[in-house]
Amino acid sequence: MQKTLKEHYEENLVPQLKKELGVTNTFEVPKLVKIVINIGLGESTQNSKTLEAGLRDLETITGQKPVITRAKKSIATFKVRQGMPIGAMVTLRGKRMYDFLAKLNGIVLPRIRDFRGLNERAFDGRGNYNIGLRDQLVFPEIDYDKVDKARGMNISIVTTAETDMAAKALLKAIGLPFKQQQRSQQQQAA
Repeated sequence: MQKTLKEHYEENLVPQLKKELGVTNTFEVPKLVKIVINIGLGESTQNSKTLEAGLRDLETITGQKPVITRAKKSIATFKVRQGMPIGAMVTLRGKRMYDFLAKLNGIVLPRIRDFRGLNERAFDGRGNYNIGLRDQLVFPEIDYDKVDKARGMNISIVTTAETDMAAKALLKAIGLPFKQQQRSQQQQAA
């Protein structure tokens, strides 16, 4: 039987990260807290069917019912009134979080066109990482014929790491592919 990502983390990665980060207590090792997936549906102010399609896509991708996010204040330029639905989000924790991360790493990222690795500068300074996807078609659950419009999404991976370095070590150990530093390649060529 194959190990899940959580079992792999607990059995193999925690001792490895303890050595790599130089911590003695197991509870100091960074771990995943949650994954938040956001889809902006600003065009739903004119067409309510886009809201339904976006919610359906997000629910298909995550296996969890999304929450509708609403405008906090009115913006006349964008024809948005306070309380109008402008997006959807899902917060994944526990088993669904680990399953989604395994699917993202093993299936979704390789399907992205011209993918050369994740950007190392997408950390927020507090140990959290953000991934932006251009469309939902990279997920295998989405039926290409039922898609009316390509919608981008933001995936935020929240960790207990206090520094970006510790969070990067955690995500690298889990297996997320980061871009190679271009500067180091140029220095080796010179």
